[in-house]
Amino acid sequence: MGRVTLKGLLAHKLRLALTAVAIVLGVTFISGTLVLTDTLHATFTTLFGHAYQNVDFEVRGKAAFTDNSGGGGGAVRKPVPDSILTTVRQIPGVAYAAGTVTGYAQFVAPDGKAITTGGAPTIGLSFDPNPELSALRVVSGHGPTAGNQVAMDAGTATKYHFHVGDRVRVLLIGPPQTFTISGIVTFGSADNLAGATLAAFDLGTAQQILGTPGHFEAIDILTRSGTDKAQVQRAIARTLPSGVEVVTGQTVADEATTSINQALSFFSTALLVFAFISLFVGGFTIFNTFSIIVGQRTRELALLRIVGASRRQVFRSVLIEALLLGLVASLVGLGLGVLAALGLEALLKGFGITLPTGPLVFASRTVIAALAVGIGVTVMSAIGPARRAVRIPPVAALADYRSDQAESSRRRIVIGSVVAVMGIAALIVGLTRPAIQLVGIGAVAVFLGIGMLAPVVARPMSSVIGRPLARLLGIPGRLGRENSMRSPRRTAQTSSALMVGLALVSTIAVFGASLSKSATSSVDEAVSADYIITGSNAGAGGFSASVAAAAAGIPGVSAASTVYNGEFEVQRSLATLTAVSTRRLSETVILRMDAGTGAPALAAGQLLIDSTTATTKHLVVGSVVPVKFAQTGVSTMRVGGIFKPNALLGSYLVGDGFFLAHFDRPLPVAVLLHTGGSTGATTRAVNAGLSAYPNLKIQTRTEFQKSQQAQVNQLLGLVYALLALAVLIALIGIVNTLMLSVFERTHEIGLLRAVGMKRRQVRSMIRSESVILSLFGAVIGVVVGTALGVAFASSLKQQGITDLVVPVGSLVVFVVLAGLLGLAAASWPARRAARLDVLAAIAAD
Repeated sequence: MGRVTLKGLLAHKLRLALTAVAIVLGVTFISGTLVLTDTLHATFTTLFGHAYQNVDFEVRGKAAFTDNSGGGGGAVRKPVPDSILTTVRQIPGVAYAAGTVTGYAQFVAPDGKAITTGGAPTIGLSFDPNPELSALRVVSGHGPTAGNQVAMDAGTATKYHFHVGDRVRVLLIGPPQTFTISGIVTFGSADNLAGATLAAFDLGTAQQILGTPGHFEAIDILTRSGTDKAQVQRAIARTLPSGVEVVTGQTVADEATTSINQALSFFSTALLVFAFISLFVGGFTIFNTFSIIVGQRTRELALLRIVGASRRQVFRSVLIEALLLGLVASLVGLGLGVLAALGLEALLKGFGITLPTGPLVFASRTVIAALAVGIGVTVMSAIGPARRAVRIPPVAALADYRSDQAESSRRRIVIGSVVAVMGIAALIVGLTRPAIQLVGIGAVAVFLGIGMLAPVVARPMSSVIGRPLARLLGIPGRLGRENSMRSPRRTAQTSSALMVGLALVSTIAVFGASLSKSATSSVDEAVSADYIITGSNAGAGGFSASVAAAAAGIPGVSAASTVYNGEFEVQRSLATLTAVSTRRLSETVILRMDAGTGAPALAAGQLLIDSTTATTKHLVVGSVVPVKFAQTGVSTMRVGGIFKPNALLGSYLVGDGFFLAHFDRPLPVAVLLHTGGSTGATTRAVNAGLSAYPNLKIQTRTEFQKSQQAQVNQLLGLVYALLALAVLIALIGIVNTLMLSVFERTHEIGLLRAVGMKRRQVRSMIRSESVILSLFGAVIGVVVGTALGVAFASSLKQQGITDLVVPVGSLVVFVVLAGLLGLAAASWPARRAARLDVLAAIAAD
């Protein structure tokens, strides 16, 4: 039986080739993501391991907040007094100890524009001249030794053509300053740190311009050779005040590696999600292909039953074909995954994230995951067709056989309805709790349920969709319409993959349009300022604190409000705290109060919360809540007012005076200016007054709204690009089905040619059928996707998506594009059908 199975697989290799492509693409996506993830993990582990290989211990402030991510690299810590350094140096066994400082420092390019990193931080840090301790390696020149010198990372120096001895302007937390480049450095063996720029200063200068004078961020320690390191660590710990700890250098390296890996984990997780979406869509193609092949091999399978094959052997033979197909496709996808990893790395570089170089890591988990997923999806998709194969009676080898379609349809309707209802229930629960896992399970169940129910409407919808084609193309269009109506199940199965792909695209379109509109509404409802000033390095923190003072001095500016963000603990939960200047607040910020007061409460150091938080936390005006700050510790705050939710304002709001008293030299994230209107003359005055800060993005309120929409559209473009693979797999499914259909109808096509149908008409018939299939899947997909998008957007109303928008124009475009793609997908099957030899086709069985 195994030999028969193998020969059957080889006999149908052309039919299965396109099915294998669907698996290859999905497995390539998965294996490429895993290879890139493992490579980055190994590279950063090695990088930080080398950078901290000689650091025995580090003295630092204890983490103020619980690090929910599982690593301490991103924890908020209080700086340590520099007096501790003297104490540590006197401990027996300590050979060398030095303080470290980090902060904000951004280079300005020779053309006067700020050097941005696409989201990576712009880091300023102290330079340690001891090569055993410092993570920086000097590759040209020397380290900074004076207050007017800076060392630049090799990545920035190479890209912007800086050399030792050049003058460079640096944007700092205070006014910008100009330094001389004393040396070019690398971070370990890498030119920079994952795309971040590095500006290194001598310790004294770094304390003045980056950190808090009289304090260090940490103290790195080397022990003497031959000493008992555990004993030295205990001795250091005994001398430290409360709130300060000593950890090993390996701990610091592990935390830094974990922090970087977690920063990139969202990227890898998103790619894996889209890879599984592609495989899910591919599952529909596999199911449909095997269903058609089993139907075409009815007589062959019946003959096997006559010569003694049992039901179990027939069932096993179909699954073995699927297993072999999945195995071959997975191995090919696994090999292509290495190329995909290189492509994904290039994609990261396109977003401004420069990764350290390292050898590709092809871990065993990648092989196991790729084979398990590829083979698993293929075999599971073939179970249904295999079960139908065992129901074929031996008598089918002697006469035409048709299964009980009515009974099958009734069972399909019942099961499909149950699955769809269960999926909808899971979606509702997942969206209200919220629970992203339930949302995913619910969406899968909905798609499966809709796919099972689609044959019910396939015949009438194909009739309606195909009617214009029948009128336009005449007989070929009418035949294409009748072919689509002939087998509702096949039409529905073929269209299901495209239905899923376009449903997801439509969901994202509705969600994105709602998000874009909500972003515009949030600005209108929260900002009354004429100009909004933000940093140009998106996602990389704030900008110089001196900007607000410079802006306030510009002629025509009547009010300037600084906006800050910071992490704090409220009622033992980590949250983001927003702060605004309270002076002349109404000229820059709109507070729509539900209860209490706005500006007076902020000026009094009280906390404002949005109404959603108030309801969730059971808080009212006058409630006293426990809070905790990294710099000042535990305290309490009184709720002074409750305002209507707004995404820009956040959930917790305080005045800038209170914020600055509890945060150490924070960077502003925005400055709001009131000028009595945004005229051309005012815009020129503001730009001229802030020309010393080239890293600023100065926008009118209207321009800021458009930039918010542009960010949403950019994200949507990336999502659409990733979903394009799922749509491509769906189109491959249509091509495959049409090819199988041409093979199945060879005799019929031959007869049509014999009675006078021309090659052009045959091509038109196949193309019209493909267009009907595509439009059928597109219409159902758009309807289902719109419903899902509306549900998702509505569930996030409290998170800032306040406007629900259904982009009808975009949805119509999706349907039209689906029809055009269906037309393109039919090109190969249509040409193949038109080239059939008439006599051979008529003689075919």
